[in-house]
Amino acid sequence: MGLFDFIKGQFIEVIEWMDDTGALVYRFPAYDHAIKMGAKLVVRESQTAIFVNEGQIADVFGPGTHTLSTQNLPVLTTLNSWKYGFNSPFKADVYFLNMTNFTDHKWGTTNPVIMRDPEFGIIRMRGFGNYSFRIHDPVVFLKDIFGTKQVFTTDGISGFLKSAVVSGISDLIGEAKIPVADLASSYNELSRLAVDKLQDRFSAIGLSLTSLTIENISLPAEVEQMIDRKSSMNIAGNLDNYMKYQTAEAIREAANNPDGGAAGTGAGLGAGMAMGQMMGQMFSQMNGKGAEPQQSAAQASAQEGGSTSQPSGGSKKFCSECGSKLAENVKFCSECGSKI
Repeated sequence: MGLFDFIKGQFIEVIEWMDDTGALVYRFPAYDHAIKMGAKLVVRESQTAIFVNEGQIADVFGPGTHTLSTQNLPVLTTLNSWKYGFNSPFKADVYFLNMTNFTDHKWGTTNPVIMRDPEFGIIRMRGFGNYSFRIHDPVVFLKDIFGTKQVFTTDGISGFLKSAVVSGISDLIGEAKIPVADLASSYNELSRLAVDKLQDRFSAIGLSLTSLTIENISLPAEVEQMIDRKSSMNIAGNLDNYMKYQTAEAIREAANNPDGGAAGTGAGLGAGMAMGQMMGQMFSQMNGKGAEPQQSAAQASAQEGGSTSQPSGGSKKFCSECGSKLAENVKFCSECGSKI
């Protein structure tokens, strides 16, 4: 009885995989004992089972419960030259593949990507998001990616997939030539185009890219600061508003820098006032230059019309009382008799 139980225990009667690890591929441990002909193969939903004979892929089973026999193992039967009706234990490697959708895998640029923007010129951009994939062709994936490992998880392929996604998105954005300022309004469209663009690369290894999301594309901090300054200037509009803005900015920076104290506040306000004074002087000089010709013209007109204004220095040429023209070296006006 004990010997019979021992021999019977060497034959596998039920082959199944209770997936609780999130693995992509799992190899059923059937190396030291044979599979009993007539054993039950249980393949659950979103699973695929593949029999491999001496490194060569044989039969593939979808979801369901299968009773192993020469009838449903046609390739394995041919490879082993079994006679029809073979009913002895046999050895084969059985692999279970997880066909579910693997979601929320992150992608992001390790280093900034240099792009040419129509508005800012050469810039460096960073981006990140997530993507989802699933096994589309289990035979291709098992042959090209899995190899002979016991368990294969997403960690073993995430680096390769991330590089492919970043490369594809960078190429797509470069070809689209969308200004950086308009990228945020095109994330959904770019995501859909990226899925179409990358699908062939995923299919080549038996996978399918089911979705891709671009969460954000950003510029270096110094470039973003320049954009903020430009936006602030556009909002300020005129000199008065700009001066108010500069003063408010100086107060805010001083409040955020407690180490600077009153000196920091004074420096900020002083810088704002100095700029305002410089601008005011420029406007005054411009107005002064424009007024000089008008003043000269007014003086000429007054002199021709008998104005009482006199040039500084020298003898008087017009009477200060009646405005009559005086003769040279005259001490009294010949018209009104006033003393010159």
